[in-house]
Amino acid sequence: MKALITGITGFVGSHMAELLLAKGFTVYGLRRWRSPLDNVAHLMEKIDLVDGDLRDTRSVMELVKAVRPERVYHLAAQSYVPASFNAPADTIETNVCGTLNLLEAIRSAGINPPTHICSSSEVYGQVRPEEVPIKETNQYRPASPYAVSKLAEDMLAQQYYFSFKLHTVRTRAFTHTGPRRGDVFAESSFAKQVAEIERNKRKPVVHVGNLESVRTFLDVRDICEAYYLVLEKGVAGEVYNIGGERTMRVGEMLDYLLSLAKCKIQVQVDPSRLRPSDVTLQIPDVTKFRTQTGWQPKISFEQTMQDLLNYWRERV
Repeated sequence: MKALITGITGFVGSHMAELLLAKGFTVYGLRRWRSPLDNVAHLMEKIDLVDGDLRDTRSVMELVKAVRPERVYHLAAQSYVPASFNAPADTIETNVCGTLNLLEAIRSAGINPPTHICSSSEVYGQVRPEEVPIKETNQYRPASPYAVSKLAEDMLAQQYYFSFKLHTVRTRAFTHTGPRRGDVFAESSFAKQVAEIERNKRKPVVHVGNLESVRTFLDVRDICEAYYLVLEKGVAGEVYNIGGERTMRVGEMLDYLLSLAKCKIQVQVDPSRLRPSDVTLQIPDVTKFRTQTGWQPKISFEQTMQDLLNYWRERV
């Protein structure tokens, strides 16, 4: 069976490729010519990469017509929230127009593969305390251009199901991390700084942003299993929250990482790491997805953090 992954060279995309290969899929990936290949270097002999850009209608049309995938995992996005404040138009173009081009390419090719559209818990935005855990029916209060773009992407997928009966299934992913996580994201930034301090490459101080935000953590390998199941057992046109079981403040996550360090480290707030507006309460209700698919996370928070730190120890 042929699977197409957009964003295959990224953090989640590379893990998704590993999972699908293990399940016997022939894996194709759309990648921009300038995308680093570090995350998929060990897979280059097993996957088929096709150069293109989601923002370029023609390249997406040609890719879908040539591959005619039987499963589509749309993971590509401008996914860094602070960058969306600095470059909102680029974020909208990449995430919204890119998704539109992909859906149009599928429709124009005359195929209808189950297609996973990866939205985000950021669409819920500033959730009130009485609204947690967050259900799929919760009100939208997007607090960043990124969140707005993911909400538009989410709604486009629903519209293409309603209008054209495309087999789209949407997920709203809560915090997920693990090896290969980009170093601009909090837990990976912390782990990289710890690894650099251990190697005497920086002073024994970890620079941080807002440590009071509440997050529920999930391992990237568990979320990839969820993404696989959402197309095998999920219902076309539906949306599912995907999230973990361990909820804590970002500061508590940092405390655990520091407990794994080989030396004593101080913490210092860096104002440049604070967002103009922040989403501070992210606790998911994943009952709908678990009931539909039987999915359960398998990897502990402690193992995820250990693996993330070891990933950076091998690279700094």
